[in-house]
Amino acid sequence: MTRIAAEGAPTVVRRLYDLGFGPGTVVEVVRRAPLRDPVVYRVKDYEVCLRRAQAQCVHVAEGER
Repeated sequence: MTRIAAEGAPTVVRRLYDLGFGPGTVVEVVRRAPLRDPVVYRVKDYEVCLRRAQAQCVHVAEGER
């Protein structure tokens, strides 16, 4: 389950919502770059790559697998 932090930059927050990172969305980590930045996430039916600074706006609660 996810939610977006409102304290992030408004343009980043809006873009994350547009990419599907809305409340209740299931997000899965697919792979990480060798230096752990950026990270590829599976959101809904596609994959998106985010840098750590962008991903810090997304708060995730662990769910059932």
